Amino acid sequence: MFILSRSTVLNPDALDIRWLPRKFLGRTTLWPREGGARLWLRLLFEMELPRYLIALSPFVIAIFVWRDHALAIAQAPIPMLILIYLVEARFLRAGPSQRARLIGPDDADRALDLLRARARSILTRIAAARGLVAGRLHLVIEQSDLMRVPVLTLVSVQSEDGPTLLNLSPTERALIAETLFAAPLSERLLQHVGIARKIELHDLTLEPAQVSAHARLAAARAARATEAKQPVADGSARK
Repeated sequence: MFILSRSTVLNPDALDIRWLPRKFLGRTTLWPREGGARLWLRLLFEMELPRYLIALSPFVIAIFVWRDHALAIAQAPIPMLILIYLVEARFLRAGPSQRARLIGPDDADRALDLLRARARSILTRIAAARGLVAGRLHLVIEQSDLMRVPVLTLVSVQSEDGPTLLNLSPTERALIAETLFAAPLSERLLQHVGIARKIELHDLTLEPAQVSAHARLAAARAARATEAKQPVADGSARK
């Protein structure tokens, strides 16, 4: 899961928003500040050119093996196009018959109900902690439809006040990371739901005006508790 925020990407200008919900996959390239080589490689694989080059690697190998026929192999566009199609549409992605078998209707409904409940909880806590009282927040979840590789999930919190993408604090990012895909919901399960139901983007909303006074009080107490622990942590560091 890649949580999008100006503090988590190396090119924050790519996060500019003109409409909601803002979609990123297939439209812009995002480079993470953290996540290691695995996340970088997964983002690179989401680009078409690296996938095409990998798909065409048998032709490159054939050119070196059968050098006498290298020119003929290199000038065979139709077999290349067929191979790219088979890899892209039949190997990496689920076909129409596969979509129906990915997940049952009842399991898909339960997963979406759980997703909505968790999204509302996350947005409520974010709105309460920030003291938001107007506008509307969107928890936007995008997932790649490539099936044979690790799931790529982009998560962002977008606000109609602007519109803008919220620059999430470490506490808010931890809340999303710990809550959104806790068992029994997982990124792979949600991907199956999205592919089976043809959902390209999950847009879950909350109006901050609906946040209860109890939730705002709980957020204020949590903030005070965090501030109270900070001097102790600083003192321990000095020791």
